[in-house]
Amino acid sequence: MEKWLVGVDLGGTTIKIAFITFDGHIVAKWEIPTNISEDGKHIVKNIAESIFAKLEQLAEPRGKLAAMGMGAPGFIDMKTGFIYHAVNIGWRDYALKDELEKATGLTVTVDNDANIAAIGEMWRGAGDGEGNLLMVTLGTGVGGGIIVNGHIIHGTNGMAGEIGHITSIPEGGASCNCGKTGCIETIASATGIARIAKEKVLHDPSSSLYEILKNKGELKAKDVAEAAENRDHAAIDTLNEVTFHLGLVIANLSNGINPGKIVIGGGVSKAGSTLMSRLEKQFKRFALPRVAEGATLTVATLGNDAGVIGGAWLAKHNL
Repeated sequence: MEKWLVGVDLGGTTIKIAFITFDGHIVAKWEIPTNISEDGKHIVKNIAESIFAKLEQLAEPRGKLAAMGMGAPGFIDMKTGFIYHAVNIGWRDYALKDELEKATGLTVTVDNDANIAAIGEMWRGAGDGEGNLLMVTLGTGVGGGIIVNGHIIHGTNGMAGEIGHITSIPEGGASCNCGKTGCIETIASATGIARIAKEKVLHDPSSSLYEILKNKGELKAKDVAEAAENRDHAAIDTLNEVTFHLGLVIANLSNGINPGKIVIGGGVSKAGSTLMSRLEKQFKRFALPRVAEGATLTVATLGNDAGVIGGAWLAKHNL
């Protein structure tokens, strides 16, 4: 009997689950809401019940499943699958791996959600099998994963790949949720882009973004990208500032790890060439010429499937 892997991507709002073949093809995928009531104590039970219900629906036995890989937010001990703290879920000092293994009867591997997205892109997405890969996700925050020689880098206590908290403005930068100031997350995230654009248009009522701000009371990163495509100077100034800092951060990281692929994911990456052409220019400006020569900058292709596919890869490689 050909077995399936289970990939799980736990988010603050929804949990994505998929049955995936050993060569990375999705057989079935679905979502369930994340029940964060009572400090997330129902989540593991909900996942197990949902998996068994799906097997029943597909008329497959429990023995069809080989192993599970899961991405979760928060600070994780990679060896034990122990979550020290997951702010959005309510978990603190929670033995996630052990609880999932008890509930499902499967071998479970747990990693950070940004890391499994990077693994998913490496295996079946824009990474195209490249074993030296840097993934940067630009969403509400800035996350990422660093893969060297086919292995995700975790560091001494699981904190490697916290790309969003590389300082880009050493003095006088905006405050970040991590407690520092001037992190790249305060600049290149969707919220950072909106903040920078707002500061610019308040001094420039001739910008088309000024009208949006006046009517809606806020700006979104999507508004900025669209305005930049229409040659709005405040929007272009914003993207130039953002890509200057992001290009500098990515180039410095790349000078350290020499990746073959740099994959940009998250909602902000939907800005496409408006963002990527500027980012590539700044990356090349700051990277060592030979490092820049070896790296291809590309937009992530798996979207919401990256996490479950990365989870399946983890499961497969930890059997």
